[in-house]
Amino acid sequence: MQAEKNKVVTIDYTLKDNEGNLIDESNTGEFAYLHGANNIIPGLEKELEGKQAGDSIQVSIKPEDAYGEVDMAKIQQAPRSMFPQDVEIKPGMQFHAQTPDGQDVMVTVTAVEDDHVVIDGNHPLAGVTLNFDVTVRDVRDASAEEIEHQHVHGPGGHHHG
Repeated sequence: MQAEKNKVVTIDYTLKDNEGNLIDESNTGEFAYLHGANNIIPGLEKELEGKQAGDSIQVSIKPEDAYGEVDMAKIQQAPRSMFPQDVEIKPGMQFHAQTPDGQDVMVTVTAVEDDHVVIDGNHPLAGVTLNFDVTVRDVRDASAEEIEHQHVHGPGGHHHG
């Protein structure tokens, strides 16, 4: 069975940046996604199309096919008063925020000044070329419920509580 739309694909992977630093990995046979449902970055999904259990690939995914380029408009100064007063704000901390149109976003603190905090709303991997070493562990048909919900249920996937 091949990785294609509405198939559940289970993979093991190692993800590194161009300097060889480990960003993420899952080598337990528990990472599963619904192919064709935008559950993983587009560049990796495209590379996995047609692959089957036992196949291994090594690919570099450019930022435009991953988390995008850095958008300077998403780097802003916010008044210190917008942050909890009883917490020491440090670079690297992450907070949930809302855009003016009401969308939830995660922002990362990049600098702290006396009266303001510099926040970055870009994904932490924006602008980064992602180097994947992937082995396909399994490919199966998705259930009707998984297709309806657009994600995997059960082992390796989302569990409804």
